[in-house]
Amino acid sequence: MPRAENINHRILPWARETAGLSLEEAARRIGLTTSARASAEEKLLALEEGRKKPTRQQLLKIASTYRRPLTAFYASDPPKAAERGEDFRTFAAPVSREDAALLDALLRDIRARQDMVRAILEDDDDARRLAFVGSLRVTEPIPAAAETIRRSLGIAGDLPRPCGQNGAEEVFGVLRERVEALGVFVMLVGNLGSHHTTMSERIFRGFAIADDLAPFIVINDQDAKAARSFTLMHELVHVFVGSSGVSGAPSTVMPDTPLARVERFCNDVAGEFLLPEASIGPVADDMSEAIADLASARGVSEAMVAYRFWRTNRISEETYRELAAMYAARWQQHRQRRREAARETEGGPSYYVVRKHRLGNALLGLVGRSLRANELTHTKAAKVLGVKPSSVEPLVRGLPMIDGPHAPDRR
Repeated sequence: MPRAENINHRILPWARETAGLSLEEAARRIGLTTSARASAEEKLLALEEGRKKPTRQQLLKIASTYRRPLTAFYASDPPKAAERGEDFRTFAAPVSREDAALLDALLRDIRARQDMVRAILEDDDDARRLAFVGSLRVTEPIPAAAETIRRSLGIAGDLPRPCGQNGAEEVFGVLRERVEALGVFVMLVGNLGSHHTTMSERIFRGFAIADDLAPFIVINDQDAKAARSFTLMHELVHVFVGSSGVSGAPSTVMPDTPLARVERFCNDVAGEFLLPEASIGPVADDMSEAIADLASARGVSEAMVAYRFWRTNRISEETYRELAAMYAARWQQHRQRRREAARETEGGPSYYVVRKHRLGNALLGLVGRSLRANELTHTKAAKVLGVKPSSVEPLVRGLPMIDGPHAPDRR
């Protein structure tokens, strides 16, 4: 059987380790088996030490298992660590190596797609730099920073109040439309294309790329819908500050590092934007009911309202931590029940409806217009969208018009 003779065997252990896999687990996933001469782990070790070359089929399986392109195994040296930007997350418990590897693989994919979008815009003579990216300083007073973002989004006065049963989705939809009109690409992504690679909100809540031509915001779609508006605005503040990176849940730890101060600033500005301090009344006797009522009226999560109560000195830090833990546990139970119900029922939104919602009109619109102008092939468009080439046309067909730097009326 033909072997991959020209690969660099030193790439193999690096690729396995950055995928978060032990020698034993990797050998099992690749499909190596124990024989009379050697165990599966010994066979993989022989490949990693260069004592034996993998077959072409084995190399394909290795690349798929480690989530690396084939070309990576022919490089002269292991690539540098993927640029995820800053890591603003604070964990109560460490994330497993495999979960960290999944996140790194996701960030590599998003970075690659953002690079392609940036290249499309760089070739557009009408594309312009976005002055708001990096325009905000963390020394700015919180109310003033929130007002700056309100003006940028064209929101005067109070935010629109939800009027239907799906209040949180209504609010998120309005805000996402405004953010995309500003020139930011907003995506909902929580896995690498299969449920086997799903990452919970405990691994990451959101990710921002503060690029002044093609800024990206990624929101983990595994999180509660009511939490998405806060994550969106939090990541938008990161873009305004000019700080790319990964974010998690709000922390009560006193910010004593530059990264922690940036993260606290983004949380506070997003909170003030969604729930201004002036709109919060006095603390009620029934705290839980008051928080639930306010969250429902505003279309945001109860955890976000509790955070605002703590940051505006209406409840203690200890009370906030207790409430946050309660809401997190309740969400985990709800998600488990929803998964069990989904197994017993059929139907639901079509693939294309779901995919369009996750990709967003800004990204789909740019790809669609570039295709029509013969500036982009369907193969490259598929890579930008993270789908198969056959899915591109159904996704870009009949898109609504949006205003902003990437809208078609500029051309």
